[in-house]
This record gives sequence, structure tokens and C-alpha cells, in this order.
Amino acid sequence: MQYKVYTLSNFKNLPQLENLSEEQLLDIEIVGSVFPFRVNNYVAEYLINWKNVPDDPLFIATFPQKDMLAPEDYETMKNLFHSGASAEQVHQTVNQIRLRLNPHPAGQQKFNTPLFEGRRLEGLQHKYRETLLVFPHQGQNCHAFCTFCFRWPQFTGLDNLKMSSAVNPDIYSYIATQPHITDVLFTGGDPLIMNTKTLSSYIEPLLSPRFSSVKTIRIGTRALTFWPHRFLTDNDADDLLKLFERIRKSGKHLAFMAQFNHPAELGTDEVKQAIARIQETGAMIRTQSPLLRHINAEPAIWAEMWQKQIQLNCVSYYMFIARNTGAQHYFSVPLGEACDIYRQAYQ
Repeated sequence: MQYKVYTLSNFKNLPQLENLSEEQLLDIEIVGSVFPFRVNNYVAEYLINWKNVPDDPLFIATFPQKDMLAPEDYETMKNLFHSGASAEQVHQTVNQIRLRLNPHPAGQQKFNTPLFEGRRLEGLQHKYRETLLVFPHQGQNCHAFCTFCFRWPQFTGLDNLKMSSAVNPDIYSYIATQPHITDVLFTGGDPLIMNTKTLSSYIEPLLSPRFSSVKTIRIGTRALTFWPHRFLTDNDADDLLKLFERIRKSGKHLAFMAQFNHPAELGTDEVKQAIARIQETGAMIRTQSPLLRHINAEPAIWAEMWQKQIQLNCVSYYMFIARNTGAQHYFSVPLGEACDIYRQAYQ
């Protein structure tokens, strides 16, 4: 399958959009100017049920929705579009709205960035003492963007909102001096947007005996959902799987952190084949998803999703709530309701 990407500049070329009204297309354009928007042909052709649009959960998960913006912000943007405002005016207003959407919740840039020899190690994060998150510079993109993404600032083009690090000796010097770090998680964006050679340049140093304290390499990715061809037919798909094998042969656990938000994402032949190929390397696929209004906030959806994951030998790892950023008001579920959904699904 040839890889095709659609963004605000060309999304109207998608043939599947022909039944959407002009108003619906304008909504995508308006909201997509504030929140990052990117989708590919695999998502459009295999995942979205276009007979159920605009209510299809995978459509909502990838195409910006009008109510993701507060009414006053939507009206502001709509007026700008209709008034023929300059690109600079639109850009300034968009950035003002973005900064009000709590782009970095819980002070993550300030409190989670580690210090090493008196320097802040930008592009690294600690959510837990034992786990170090690495945001590879070349991995700050995705095969498609989730409308609910809690790392949406990574894709806005605002450098001061990004977290990223190049291959840097300080990363490895820091890890070597922190023997309590047992897990290194490569995240983004999506590290599997990178080619295998680049990804390997980040991971291979950790496979040496110097880092025996690191027990687990984690890769956080949506590639299985949005582009399973990454493991099947991409030019370096076989090289990627060989990298996974090397990680396992080094004695480290490889946790492939997949995100599936709906059972439909697990139904294609391509994703099943990709899962099997990854598992053959000795990697363990763990699944995770936020609980999302309009997408999966029903016990039956979660029960079906967990059952399908178990049938595919994936470990259902965790359910989490929408982080306090971006369009949380549109996607979030109250904690009491979230507990009820979890309990009923688990039963």
C-alpha cells in the first residue's frame, strides 16, 4: 500500500469526504487550524466507517470536531475565516487559543525535566523515578494525529512548546549515573515514524553492559493502529524487527506500548499480521487507551476491545483518563462514570 498523508492543505482530496457538507468541511478546517490535523490513507480506507460519519468513532478520533473548541473560540476563528483575515492574524489568534488550552499540564516542562551536572536535559522526562522518557528529535511526528492527543503541542510548530532531544552523550551519561532507572521509554510523537537506522542510534547504546541496570526498553507508538505496514512492507520493516530481536538478545525486556482506542482498530488483516511479526521477535505488546467521550466511553466497547487483544496475545495494560489539556472538555469522562465503565467492562 502506497503511503499517502492528508493535512489541512490537501484533506479535501480524500474521496471519502465527498458526502460531507461544506459546513462540515469548514469545521474541520477551522478546528484543524488550532489542533494538529493529519490522517493517512490506511486510516481513511480501512478504519473509518464512512457510512456512519460524522458519528463514527474513528472519524471523531482523527478528524477535528467543531465542539473541540469552546464556542467563543470557534466563533472567533470562524469570523476570521469569513473576513479574509491575513495569515498572520489567523496565526496570532490560533496561538493565543493554544496557550489557553494548557499545553503542558502539571508543569511537566518545569518539574519533570531532569538535571545533569547543573544542566536541564531537554527532551527527557521523568514521570516516575525508575522510568526515563526520551523524546527523539526525529520522532516528533505521527502517521496520523489523534484529535484527543495530550501531546498535541509537539505538532504545532511552536518550538517553545516542544519536547525533543537529539542523540546526545548526556542522555547516556545521565542514565549511567542513575542506577535506579530500570526503564527507558522512547516516545513522542511516535518514535516509529523514524527510519530504523535513526531509531537504532538511540537504542543501541543502551544494549551495552554499561547499562545493565536498564531492564526494559519501551517503545510508545501508534504505528500498529495507523500504519501496520511499518512492520510489513516498509523498506526497512525487516531491519526494524531485527532491531527488536537484538534488544531481546541483549537480555532486556522489550515492551511494545501500543495504543488501541476502539475494537475497529484491531480488525484488519494488516494489524493482525503486524502483531504476529512483532511478537515473533520476543517483544511483548502491551495495550493502552484513554477513556474518551464520543469514541469508547461504553463498557461493551472496552470488553470487546480487551477480548480481541487477548485473542491476539496482547496484554491489556491500562485505561487512563483524558489529561487536562487540549480538548479535554469534549473527550473527558467524569471519574465516577469512568469507574463504572471500567467495573462493568471488567465484569
